[in-house]
Amino acid sequence: MTTDFPNIVLIMTDNQPADAVGCYGNNEIYTPNLDALAADGVRFNNAYCPNAMCSPSRASVWSGRMPCQHGVHTWLNDKLMDQWPEDWNAIAEFDTLPEILNRNGYATAMIGKYHLGKLDKPQNGIDHWITMSRGHTLDFYGNEMTVNGDTFIHDGHSVDFFSEKAVDYIDGRTNSPDQPFLLMLPYNGPYGHWPAILGPAKNQFWDRYADMPMTSIPREGLNERAIDAFQLAMEWLHQGKEGPNFYSLLQLPNNLTSLRNYYSQVSVIDHGVGQVMNALKENGFDDNTIVIYTADHGFSLGHHGFWGHGQATWPSNAYRIAYNIPLLMWGAGISGKQSSSSFVSSTDIYATLLDRLGLWEDLEKQNIPSRNFTGLLIGDDDNWTDEVFIEQEETRAIRTPAWSYFKRFGGSETYPLKNELYDLINDPDERADLSGQKEHQDKERELSDKIDIFFNTYANPKFDLWNGGSVKSNTSRPWLWKDAWGENWQPVT
Repeated sequence: MTTDFPNIVLIMTDNQPADAVGCYGNNEIYTPNLDALAADGVRFNNAYCPNAMCSPSRASVWSGRMPCQHGVHTWLNDKLMDQWPEDWNAIAEFDTLPEILNRNGYATAMIGKYHLGKLDKPQNGIDHWITMSRGHTLDFYGNEMTVNGDTFIHDGHSVDFFSEKAVDYIDGRTNSPDQPFLLMLPYNGPYGHWPAILGPAKNQFWDRYADMPMTSIPREGLNERAIDAFQLAMEWLHQGKEGPNFYSLLQLPNNLTSLRNYYSQVSVIDHGVGQVMNALKENGFDDNTIVIYTADHGFSLGHHGFWGHGQATWPSNAYRIAYNIPLLMWGAGISGKQSSSSFVSSTDIYATLLDRLGLWEDLEKQNIPSRNFTGLLIGDDDNWTDEVFIEQEETRAIRTPAWSYFKRFGGSETYPLKNELYDLINDPDERADLSGQKEHQDKERELSDKIDIFFNTYANPKFDLWNGGSVKSNTSRPWLWKDAWGENWQPVT
């Protein structure tokens, strides 16, 4: 076995924009351990997720592929779990990051939120399996946990539980010092939805935020498109019944108590990151370990007048806040004490880690959009293209340093959708839509063509929604796809 392989710790949070970390310029949030990680490593200022929902973005990190390739286009609905085949794994057909590392001698662990299929048994080449019994977080306390086959109720905070189990795992790796390990630590916080953040928090950091003015978050009125999304979701997904998470989307913006609660959950995570870093150092792993901190996707805390995900408006948006994620990298082979303004996607983590291990060359000729940004980790951006692509069911987008363009699905007469174009140099907050204006038609055509070329290159016809394809398990836009492709259109598993 090759002993030169570094250990890898991949930490992923649930629903956190880059804005909600101190080292990204937020002076109200308390994240000393993350700030220290950024100070000693590389902070990416323009990291984006390919989809602003948990399951598809996680599938993209694990597989290096876009939703139109892996087929997971939105959150996998826990209420449909009984309808999934036995041991169903939404990305079983792909060679995922832990499977590749496991084949190459790594011990593999997944401790936290999976949300990519059935949860009771290990999936995707994982041999140490600790997770919650559901994908969604209703409460940070009293959750059912599965630890390598044993299931029980844990009364304490779930993030603290996962941090403690991660430390235990790192401590245990000293028994096999010559075997590298991959520790995937996807926390189920800060989450950001009711009932999990309803009212004051019960965690140890609440007192720090109880009277915080929260000036780091803008106060805005409700976005009309958020109301439209709520009404369609109620009609099609809940058949008129009040779904608590959907209903709360119109109540959460400007709710100071919930905003403070959310910030406190970030600090709980930061505390866990500190514990993990200490465990690496105390066990002598810090010299040969890569640590990555990121989020599944960004999250609007009221920015642009909506709460939550990119699909919290109708049509789905591609605003920065819902897609811009923290990405911090530290450790072996990484030139520290730097920040990068290059535009990277979380799908690129796949190629970058595999390249670091010398395992990317055999895969890069496959139809995988993941890009290798190893050069950026040592300060070399000469051959890097600053653009990222986004896909949120009916919205496909491209983002560059100068422009953001949202291209909408045009195959429905019942639901006509408009494109959007933003000049990020003169309008960085994306307020003035320039789409359709004569003076910008050349730029709009150029960006539209780039989107088409990208998705024509990578989309799998089976899961290409814009060309009659389907989704795995469920969709957030049944009204649109049934209108476009007929009443017989259905999700698949």
